[in-house]
Amino acid sequence: MNDNGGFAEAVAYAEAHDSSCPRSLYLPDGRYWPTAEAGEQPPFDAVLGPVTPRGGPAGLILHRGRIAAQWGDPDRPDMTFSIAKSYLALLAGLAVGDGLIRNLDDRVADVVPDEGFTSAQNRGITWRHLLQLTSEWEGTLFDKPDLVDRNRSVGGAQAAAPKGSFRALQPPGTYWEYNDVRVNRLSLSLLQLFREPLPDVLKRRIMDPIGASDTWRWDGYRNAMVDIGGRRMVSVPGGGHWGGGIVISARDHARVGMLVASDGLCEGKRILPEGWCAALRQPCAIAPWYGLLWWLNTERRQFPAAPESSYFALGWGAHILWIDPEHDLVVVVRWIDRAHANGFIERVLASL
Repeated sequence: MNDNGGFAEAVAYAEAHDSSCPRSLYLPDGRYWPTAEAGEQPPFDAVLGPVTPRGGPAGLILHRGRIAAQWGDPDRPDMTFSIAKSYLALLAGLAVGDGLIRNLDDRVADVVPDEGFTSAQNRGITWRHLLQLTSEWEGTLFDKPDLVDRNRSVGGAQAAAPKGSFRALQPPGTYWEYNDVRVNRLSLSLLQLFREPLPDVLKRRIMDPIGASDTWRWDGYRNAMVDIGGRRMVSVPGGGHWGGGIVISARDHARVGMLVASDGLCEGKRILPEGWCAALRQPCAIAPWYGLLWWLNTERRQFPAAPESSYFALGWGAHILWIDPEHDLVVVVRWIDRAHANGFIERVLASL
C-alpha cells in the first residue's frame, strides 16, 4: 500500500471486506457467479463471452488530482461488469460531438439501419431512452431476449415479480428498468453509427489521449459478430453479465474518472464534448437516481455517507468509480463487499 494522505483506515477497511465472489468467478457446481446470484435459469444463464478470474481488493484514492492512497494491485486488469455502461455513455458523447447523434431526443430508428427499431413498440425509442434505461426495447439480441432482465431489481428499484418473468411493456420513456439486453442494443446502435469497433474508438479517442495503459480490453460475445458496411466486427456488451465486457485496471479507471471529473478535459485538451460530462449527471425524470448510464446520489439513495452531488460508475462485484466534486475526490474501489461500500466511503470522508 502507498498512503500519502492519511487514508490508512479507509484502505484497511476495503482490504478487510473482500467480495464473496469466488476468484474463478464460478461456483463449485460450475455456475457463473453473476447469473447464479441473480437466480437466472437455463437457457437465460448461458455465458457468451470470456470470463477472467479475478484478483483481490484494489483501488486508488485521488484527492485534488493527486494519488493520495492505493492498495492491492491497481495495475491488474480485471473484469469490471456494468462500469462498461458508463464507458458507453462516453462513446455516446463522442457521437454527439461528431454530429452522428444530432439530439438525444431523436429517434434511433431515423439513423440506425436495421429492423431493431421498426416495430410499434420500438420505433419511438430515442437515444435518451436508451441512455437512461427507459427504452422498453423489445426483442432478442445475441440469443438473449429482453425478457431475461424484465423485473430486475437493481439500485433500490424494486420489481413486482421475479426477474425474468413477464411484464407488460410500457411506452418508451415511461418506465425505468436495468436491462442488459437493452444496453447491448445501445452498444450495437453506436457501432452502426461509428462503423468502427467500439474498443478501437475508445482507445483512439479517449484511452490513448488520457495516457491509459495498453493492458485493458473490451471482450465481446462469441455470437455477436455483425456486418457493418461489408466488414465483420464484434458488437461489445455493456457489462460482464454473460461474460465479456471491459477488463481494465483500477489505475486506468481512475484516469477515466479524472477525465469525467474535469469536464472532459485532459491536460487542457478537450477529449469529450463540452457540456457532456454535466449531461451525464442530469437526473432522469422518472428515475432521479440515474443519469446517462451513470448513477447519481439523489437524496443520498446509493450511498448515504457520500455527498448528494457524488456520482458513480458501478459494477457487480463490487466495482465502484466514485466522483465527489464537493471534496475533489476520484476514488476507485474494486472487489469490495457491496454491503460495506458505504462504510468505506464514510471512512474516506472522515480521513479528510
